[in-house]
Amino acid sequence: MMGLFVFRERLRDFYGKFSMYINPVIHFIFGLAAVLILNTNLGFMAKLTGPVVVLVVALVCSFLPYSVISLVIACLTLLHLFSASMEIALVVGVVFFVIVLLYCGLQPGNSFLLVLTPMLFFIDIPYVLPLLVGLAGGLSAIIPVSLGVFIYYVLLYIKQNVGALAGTAAAADITEKYVQIIRSIISNQTMLVMVAGFALAIAVVYMVKRLSVDYSWYLAIAAGVIVQLGAIFAGDVMFSISVPMGTMIAGMLASVVLALIFTFFAFAVDYSRTEYLQYEDDDYYYYVKAVPKITVTAPDVKVQKINSRRRRAE
Repeated sequence: MMGLFVFRERLRDFYGKFSMYINPVIHFIFGLAAVLILNTNLGFMAKLTGPVVVLVVALVCSFLPYSVISLVIACLTLLHLFSASMEIALVVGVVFFVIVLLYCGLQPGNSFLLVLTPMLFFIDIPYVLPLLVGLAGGLSAIIPVSLGVFIYYVLLYIKQNVGALAGTAAAADITEKYVQIIRSIISNQTMLVMVAGFALAIAVVYMVKRLSVDYSWYLAIAAGVIVQLGAIFAGDVMFSISVPMGTMIAGMLASVVLALIFTFFAFAVDYSRTEYLQYEDDDYYYYVKAVPKITVTAPDVKVQKINSRRRRAE
């Protein structure tokens, strides 16, 4: 176990020294993963799926902030949809525009969550997001996560129905197509359940981790998993939503493992050395619970080489 703590400290020191080089690499990986997932699920424009285009976009993303990366991914999404159907691209373009207005007006931070949320849904581990966001962020992150869930279900609906939606038709049929797309998106009960479940899980995880109890972060992870499972089962009973059981269980287990790994690197404390302090001023008595962080110093090993031949000669 001590070796893991030493590795954590070395990793932190390494990032502190080379963060200006590591951050562009993280942006590159983020952009590359987003483009690959987008091409895999909505690769309607073949020109955008080539390796050269993918690498160029990822390289450009490495020099951009997350807010601009989100706009780049949105533009690529619209290009793919335009290749399939102009009507679909128009509807989704309006949806994206409304989301930008809501996002910038309500909560302009954490823009990467708008892209990361659909990505995690497409690779079947979305349940880790409320856990990590609740542990690392605040309640304001509920807004971009909820919008990200909405974006995913919009794209999922188009992916599953692109054949029926992309056909050419008369003007009256095109109008009906717009109405059908909007109605199907708004009335998606699975999406509504996921939005409510994720928002509630983030709030619960955030509040439990702030409690003055031992192992609050681990309790918050457990509470977040229970809330998400409860929301899904409640949605199944009330709305008969369809969530594959095997995929959900595997995703939950993977989410718990990732959340525990994050907790190890972000919040490692020694509850055995907890101290309770009391002091006062003219107006208040203060009762403080102090839990020390686990910090270790990497061992400085020095190897001294002894020249045995020289000693024998003497």
